[in-house]
Amino acid sequence: MLVSKRIEAMQESPIRKLVPLSVAAKKKGKKVYHLNIGQPDIKTPDEFFQAIKDFNPGVLAYVFSEGIPELIDSFIQYYHGYGMYYEKDDILITNGGSEAILFSLIATCDSGDEVLIPEPFYTNYNGFSSTAGVKVVPITTTAENGFDLPDLKVMEALITNRTKAILLSNPGNPTGKVYTKDEINRIKDLAIKHDLYIIADEVYREFVYDGLEFVSFGQLKEIEDRVIITDSISKRYSACGARIGCVATKNKTITKEIMKLCQSRLCVATLEQIGAAKLVEVSKDYMKAAFEEYDKRRKTVFNALQNMEGVLCKMPKGAFYITAKLPVDNAETFARWLLTDFDVDGETVMVAPAEGFYATKGMGRDEVRISYVLKEEDLIKAMNVIKEGLKAYNK
Repeated sequence: MLVSKRIEAMQESPIRKLVPLSVAAKKKGKKVYHLNIGQPDIKTPDEFFQAIKDFNPGVLAYVFSEGIPELIDSFIQYYHGYGMYYEKDDILITNGGSEAILFSLIATCDSGDEVLIPEPFYTNYNGFSSTAGVKVVPITTTAENGFDLPDLKVMEALITNRTKAILLSNPGNPTGKVYTKDEINRIKDLAIKHDLYIIADEVYREFVYDGLEFVSFGQLKEIEDRVIITDSISKRYSACGARIGCVATKNKTITKEIMKLCQSRLCVATLEQIGAAKLVEVSKDYMKAAFEEYDKRRKTVFNALQNMEGVLCKMPKGAFYITAKLPVDNAETFARWLLTDFDVDGETVMVAPAEGFYATKGMGRDEVRISYVLKEEDLIKAMNVIKEGLKAYNK
């Protein structure tokens, strides 16, 4: 029997597509350093688990489709710390940031409409867009210029009568790009002039380095009716498995319409919401320690890449990723080879080929995304594997 053209057109995730090769490598006795996925290794706060242990309602029932009040209140309190003042009706709890983005696309775009996305972008934006029937129109940025946004006129040239929204992550995945005030204003001006929504994926806002100022689209009062913040606890609290996120917007029509989607999937898991609601009580020392650890790892990975012949990358300013251009014709072939044919003293590395983070055909073919989510000593070993691997691969 045939399957749908829609599912056939959806790409495999470059983050996970090489997993069978890593499994096979491990079966052969190799140690694999996973730099392919943004899974933090920092301990999830005890407050999350204790709240779940203390919760015993007798019957584990459905909860409100929009989320439990305690969790919504905790997000409101959290956003206050960033100068964003939301009310209870402005926030809907979702199954992670992924569902928040998908729901936002469905609410703002009809099938066949277009969304502008700076590339390279989080690869699952492709999947969300395919599911929503939306066409991705890339705003191309490059490693050579630090993934800075192009001039306003360049972005305007991409707009058609089907363009409905701009979707972007800040800080950026997979680049670590942090948008400047000038770039934020460029996007703001574009949205106002062409009547576009801004879907702002800001799950890494805690991780902005080198003293840079993080500017949230949620702080821009003059465009609050067209801004949709999508968020998640996954990265800041090392709770990827909890699948807790939210949509936050001052646009009452958008929340009303997204509520239909929330109702159609009944509710987000109760236990995870109970745990997540307590995370607002986590000490600031937790985030400070996490920030300092990622900053240290960032410098370790960047310095190692700088010492590899033919590798091009710029110091990432946020999140915990770096996209590097390698001296290879095809980064996916190289990534596969690392897992199947190469090791250093029984150890190898899994990276994410970056071509799948682009919409423009052929771009990113010689690039990889590296997630610096391992301990520093493991990152040093992993970087050495890549360095020695490049030497052997290019002989």
